[in-house]
Amino acid sequence: MKTPKDSPFHLFLERQGVMILDGGLATELEAAGADLSGDLWSARLLAADPARIRSAHLAFLEAGADCIVSASYQATVAGFVQDGCSPEEAEALVLLSVELAVQTRDLFWSGIRGGESRIRPLVAASIGPYGAYLADGSEYTGRYAIGEEELYRFHKSRWDLLAAAGADLLACETIPSLMETGVLCRLMEECPGPGAWFTFSCRDGRHLRDGSELGEAVRMVSGLPGVAGVGVNCVDPAQAPAMIRTVKAHSSLPILVYPNSGERWDAGNRCWAGSRDDFQAEVWVEAGASLIGGCCRVGPEEIRRIRAALLATPLA
Repeated sequence: MKTPKDSPFHLFLERQGVMILDGGLATELEAAGADLSGDLWSARLLAADPARIRSAHLAFLEAGADCIVSASYQATVAGFVQDGCSPEEAEALVLLSVELAVQTRDLFWSGIRGGESRIRPLVAASIGPYGAYLADGSEYTGRYAIGEEELYRFHKSRWDLLAAAGADLLACETIPSLMETGVLCRLMEECPGPGAWFTFSCRDGRHLRDGSELGEAVRMVSGLPGVAGVGVNCVDPAQAPAMIRTVKAHSSLPILVYPNSGERWDAGNRCWAGSRDDFQAEVWVEAGASLIGGCCRVGPEEIRRIRAALLATPLA
């Protein structure tokens, strides 16, 4: 696939054919012993233990990720204020999420420059759905008890911060509904910042979590200036090929896919249930994806295996 030379993905896709994304940040933090209890989840460590976030980012870079995603999925001004922060402290913590990722990427890159034939990794600033702030599992349903204007105000406070925070692009991810897609499109038009990717959370190969048509959502974002790619994330890996084909039918942009492990989030008991599925990265590429990674319950070793399966680029 040809990508514009001003796209953040251009060098990766031109030289490698694919780009490797990172995995689940919270998964790696928990594996390292971090306590992620509470509604802020991994975002609580921005104040409590930022060094752990740096270490988790570094683990994915060392595993071969070409892009790491900031710890801002659940980092919102409203969420930090509810946790006892002042608005100014809350804004500083949201910005810190990008600062930590950029610092880690830059230190990693300075240490390997000339040592291997890799391209300088990117940093994407995560913009999670409203349901992540609610911490009630509604990012897997898309059913929110608020209207479009209130949803817009919620997202705007974080969007304005992250769009100017110094990331290479924004990652609008796990979007479960057409209404939330429209809100994020509105913000993209008002304050595009460095550009963005959009990835959707889907119930099957054709529908978002709220039942809307995936194809309609893909068309909404694909026509916006500054959108670098579109795809799906935090979905069942077995259903990923069908979702990729739907995205491909409605967009000519590079396609992202970074599924979860195949397990299902039990919001009531706050745990993962079910069994893991095999990751078949080669199948996703054959279906049309070119940016491949993982989401919840996918750690650095799985990212290392994805890179080994898709690329011959050696790691240090």
